[in-house]
Amino acid sequence: MNDIITFEDFSKVDLRVGTIIEVNDFPEAKNPAYQLTIDFGDLGVKKSSAQITTLYTKEDLLNRQIVAVVNFPEKQIAKFMSACLVLGAVNKGDVILLNSEVKVKNGSTVA
Repeated sequence: MNDIITFEDFSKVDLRVGTIIEVNDFPEAKNPAYQLTIDFGDLGVKKSSAQITTLYTKEDLLNRQIVAVVNFPEKQIAKFMSACLVLGAVNKGDVILLNSEVKVKNGSTVA
């Protein structure tokens, strides 16, 4: 387990649901990854890179809702600017995306 944090620390993390609207290969990445364009409703569209190529095809990802942290500063990965962090559970080295059981409005908060 990592360091213990307070509820105040956790409340600073803005977790939202968004829908992947575009998926591209990311050949410049150090590890196999996709470039994702994600619609977060009223928050707008954000981009992210994700190392999820072992379990998901581009077709699997298109129109899939995901959970992401949306209040990190942008991070440059190769020549790509990532504006959010897509969340997933790590299982034997593979990332399984977190999502809602039912479709929700893009931009919905995760509590």
